[in-house]
Amino acid sequence: MAVVLLAALVAIACVAASARRLYFAASPTALDPARVLSALRGDQGRARYAQIAAAMRADDEAPWERALFEALAQPADVRAALVNEQLMELDFTTQRWERVPRVCASIASSTGFLLAALALRNGLNDPAAFADDTRHEVINQALTSAVDVAAIGIAGATFCVAALMRARKLARARRDAVDKLVERLETLAAG
Repeated sequence: MAVVLLAALVAIACVAASARRLYFAASPTALDPARVLSALRGDQGRARYAQIAAAMRADDEAPWERALFEALAQPADVRAALVNEQLMELDFTTQRWERVPRVCASIASSTGFLLAALALRNGLNDPAAFADDTRHEVINQALTSAVDVAAIGIAGATFCVAALMRARKLARARRDAVDKLVERLETLAAG
């Protein structure tokens, strides 16, 4: 029973760390760049740009956006460097804990198999249990315990792999949306 609990604790810790990575990939900025971009399209884009820029410069809850709009307000010879600096900062934020789900998947599965072997060894360790007619029950109980522990490790690893794939997809989509938004913002700032 203690081995099952230990396997569950390791799997839960790995799942929590992978979920944290998923959170970092899903929300690296305070605003959704696709929604801001859609608000800046069309004839009203220039007027909305001024409103959004003023709101972002005053917003302490959106530090990356505030820094981006401050960079866009600079003269043209400095603007590109400051905008690129903000894009690099966003890349760093988006890639935070990038390797964690892969490492956690390895930890969860390896721990599950190691503890399954330990559960099997502990279940088959009593020679007195094999002396009578209950040996089939002892073997079945040991195998069931080992399979349960391995399944917990595999379940934790499966969640970690799913979180890894989802985080990659979210980070890629966010980078694409930010690139389109920055292009539009640069066009509006230059005009």
